[in-house]
Amino acid sequence: MKALPALLLLALAAPAAHAAPTITPGYWESTNRLLSPIRQSKTERRCITPADVDKFLSGPSNRHYACTYPTKVFAGGQIRLKGTCVSKKGRKVAVQGAGSYAPNSFSLTAEIATEFLGLDIAGRASTEARRIGDTCPSPAEIEAQNKAAQ
Repeated sequence: MKALPALLLLALAAPAAHAAPTITPGYWESTNRLLSPIRQSKTERRCITPADVDKFLSGPSNRHYACTYPTKVFAGGQIRLKGTCVSKKGRKVAVQGAGSYAPNSFSLTAEIATEFLGLDIAGRASTEARRIGDTCPSPAEIEAQNKAAQ
């Protein structure tokens, strides 16, 4: 069950095939919230280079799940996704989300559904992100800021 919150956070920002720019590279702060079945929140800052934009929109790195999103749309400032994530042990989790983006902000809410020990479990999570600067501090400064935020 420990990996379930990480999956919810992973599902929040699905990869998108997009021709138009989505977000502007720079220094970003994002808050990931697990809203149900349990509540938790994590805020972090990171530098997003032009090469990192798609990775950022793909959500946090997660070695526990492989996700596919047959529906993944980033268009006209709106986000829509629907897909499935599968754990290394074969557990499937249905994921569906919607939100919005602009050059300096990103917002997404996702619903998940899975089965755990014979029980159906549904969850809800959100990500709110905003660009906080053009230039990024050093990696050590970013790490210190992230530790201070915890």
